[in-house]
Amino acid sequence: MPQSHRLPRGGRIDRARPLTFSFNGTLIEGYAGDTVASALLANGVKLAGRSFKYHRPRGILTHGSDEPNALLSVSRGPGRVDPNNRATMVEAVPGLRTASQNHWPSLEHDIGAMNDLLSPVFVAGFYYKTFMWPRGFWDKFYEPVIRSAAGLGVAPTEADPDRYV
Repeated sequence: MPQSHRLPRGGRIDRARPLTFSFNGTLIEGYAGDTVASALLANGVKLAGRSFKYHRPRGILTHGSDEPNALLSVSRGPGRVDPNNRATMVEAVPGLRTASQNHWPSLEHDIGAMNDLLSPVFVAGFYYKTFMWPRGFWDKFYEPVIRSAAGLGVAPTEADPDRYV
């Protein structure tokens, strides 16, 4: 598998066991032992997410559990969608489906990035001071829009097929 940003030898991967998984609908090549983050980096994927408030582009910053930028929704089948996983902590396995969060319509072209232009007016406490009038708009309009732009993953809508004792 030619991967433009992977060292030709070394590391803790098994080069005899190639695999593919998807990231935002694009097939990514990797090897057994890769994390999603290491496979993305090996394939030259630099953009992994968007910042919380201003939707600025973010890449993979760390290699451990403290990764702040590359939060992914991981799907292992119907009812097995898990949001807010760090790409550095998810093992790449064949057929895994991952998706970045906090953007619309796509990671590369995010409408929310317009918030960066408005950053001088989005000061601390802006939301609470601004969206209090008219009162009826909060539940039906303001809160849903603010929550959808907040950058957290979307909870799964399908029932979990697993049983826990």
